[in-house]
Amino acid sequence: MAPHIVGLILTYNGERLLERCLASLDFCDQLIVVDSLSTDSTVALAEAAGALVLSRRWEGPGPQFRYALDYIRAMEPKVDWVVSLDQDEYLSDELNASIRAALAEPGDAAGFLTPRSSFYFDRFLKHSGWYPDYLFRVFRPDAMEVHVSGAHYSFHPLGPTRKLTGDIIHYPYRNFREHLDKINSYAQQGADAAKAKGKPGGALKGLVHGLARFFKLYLLKLGILDGRAGFINAVHGSFYAFMKHVRAAETGDWGPKP
Repeated sequence: MAPHIVGLILTYNGERLLERCLASLDFCDQLIVVDSLSTDSTVALAEAAGALVLSRRWEGPGPQFRYALDYIRAMEPKVDWVVSLDQDEYLSDELNASIRAALAEPGDAAGFLTPRSSFYFDRFLKHSGWYPDYLFRVFRPDAMEVHVSGAHYSFHPLGPTRKLTGDIIHYPYRNFREHLDKINSYAQQGADAAKAKGKPGGALKGLVHGLARFFKLYLLKLGILDGRAGFINAVHGSFYAFMKHVRAAETGDWGPKP
């Protein structure tokens, strides 16, 4: 009997690439979009593609994915496999075919690791720690865990895995402004997480971590081979690390005290 496959996407104002994202999941029996109260055409596009749209206020990636997976695990007929994409991703034709073949004969695999190719500035990065960026995005719903660190999430297998061929195609940012907006958000979430764990921040710590991140991305991860895009990405990565540790040392509002 053919496996029951669900495609899962979390969305918020994701109209830019959502049609292509959903179309690349054409082998799935059901598409489920968990939308965080979008104000653009995201919901209309998802419904036009035949997706079931569940609306839920954003509380972070952990609660959102747990809600989605609880819903999927309770579905009838039972869901055998989940293929999860972000709203700014889609499957290459090669990866689409690779997933189909793998799920036809999965063996004892808990899931499959998929490479991701991300576009930055003027090219798809081939170094800089961005590629092949294997992700656990094809999995049995009862054989994985969601791990969250600040603004970032990842799925972790509870069993054996295999690697697939082909790429998830990823366009994470429209422009530098959007990237800096994300850096601002991620740095604040990272600082808040550090404060919650009682980890001290500071300008010197930020400087050291910022320089170390630049060295890692540009030299150790060979970002130098990614041209201007690799250099700019390393600078932005350094700035993120610096801001996270500086903000972790903030004690309150900068305004005058009452």
